[in-house]
Amino acid sequence: MGKRIKIVADSNIPFLKGVFEPYADVVYIDGMGIGKDDVKDADALIIRTRTRCNEELLGESEISMIATATIGTDHIDFGFCNSRGIEVHNSQGCNAGGVMQYVFSALYGTASRKSIKLDHPVIGIIGVGNVGRKIEHMAAHLGFGILRCDPPRAEKEGPDGFCSLEYLLMHSNIVTLHTPLDETTRNMAGPEFFGLMRPGTFFINASRGEVVDEQALMEAIPKLGPVIIDTWNHEPDINLDLMDMVDIATPHIAGYSFQGKLNGTASAVQAVARHFGISGLYDFYPEYDEAEHAPVHLDLRGKNQGEITSVFQYNYPIFTDDFMFRMAPHDFEKLRSEYRYRREIYVD
Repeated sequence: MGKRIKIVADSNIPFLKGVFEPYADVVYIDGMGIGKDDVKDADALIIRTRTRCNEELLGESEISMIATATIGTDHIDFGFCNSRGIEVHNSQGCNAGGVMQYVFSALYGTASRKSIKLDHPVIGIIGVGNVGRKIEHMAAHLGFGILRCDPPRAEKEGPDGFCSLEYLLMHSNIVTLHTPLDETTRNMAGPEFFGLMRPGTFFINASRGEVVDEQALMEAIPKLGPVIIDTWNHEPDINLDLMDMVDIATPHIAGYSFQGKLNGTASAVQAVARHFGISGLYDFYPEYDEAEHAPVHLDLRGKNQGEITSVFQYNYPIFTDDFMFRMAPHDFEKLRSEYRYRREIYVD
């Protein structure tokens, strides 16, 4: 029998404690505090976006597997990991339903507060991957016009059904970002981007903070309609001036649904199990009370804007998150780690 493997895991990942202990030695550390001495003799890392996986952290380690219980991967240096033969797994699509719920609760909530009638709205979805597809499905259910910009998908699938970024910005009255963060998207939403948007347009960022040039956004806000920001530059040290200017501000919790966290942890556990041949966890999924936490089915067809707003707010009262954040913006990480996960919604 070989040596027992060692796993270092972010202590803030839910539903994880006790899962690997029959098979491995597990050390739990706050994700932002994981250092090179912690991983030096480890075989695997299970993390969130708060642990930067690069040569500085991993250069002296024997890590062969990194699983992040998140969609995003901009915290991982793939060049270094590839050079060392480190397998990297992300939990694709795990929180897509939660982000969709966030977007529509925020959209209808701010429209209600500002007495904006959503009359034949056109939503421009920038990035139509797992999250963007969920946004598209709900928007279609609600009868929205839909514009989609996703150059990688358009290149792979053909241009039908997609449009240019410029066209989307000029013809949408809701613009929502759902792109990964890489060199093609960093500061994508800058002066030219906001200059093309129509006056009064909703702007939502629940993707990655650095996709947005925050100074350009601040300069554009007098022209825009409601602005909803969940992801920020330089988290957790966010721009408080920008926070004061937006209509909804939240601490990177758009995807924090109960199902999203179940899915993210399950995906990470299964990937690590398969890497090390732990067959007992190949199909792992956390146990939960389905009656209390199962997704909620909605049928919003035929309902007016006020009724739809009420349904979204009942299932996710987003202004509570906004209020809690504004009262304690310096508790960014605490608000995330102690967040009470919400039930997701879905429509046919």
